[in-house]
Amino acid sequence: QVQLVESGGGLVQAGGSLRLSCAASGRTFSSYAMGWFRQAPGKEREVVAAISRSGGSTYCRDSVQGRFTISRDNAKNTMYLQMNSLKPEDTAVYYCAATPAGYAGAVVTTTPYHYWGQGTQVTVSS
Repeated sequence: QVQLVESGGGLVQAGGSLRLSCAASGRTFSSYAMGWFRQAPGKEREVVAAISRSGGSTYCRDSVQGRFTISRDNAKNTMYLQMNSLKPEDTAVYYCAATPAGYAGAVVTTTPYHYWGQGTQVTVSS
């Protein structure tokens, strides 16, 4: 069982930056592929970025390419999402998620993720 806690959300002006963190419980953090998702009001949850167990493979959706960076520190049981040049359309609740142990690579679909955090609100004003 993995428990995930996000932090770092908030209100920022367009063009600003935020860094989200996802702290995981347990001693097997490096066994889980991880991802960041977001859900805006009235829209479906979508993957923002994903990272492999080792951190050697990453994925970012096209709309955040060049602005967002996903990373992880397995020694600290923590995953990060550095968000730069934020836009109003980035406004959403951001969730971190983990797959069960055994997934290789960066997992970019929702279904394999079994463990979810409670979410953190990111609001970008224009």
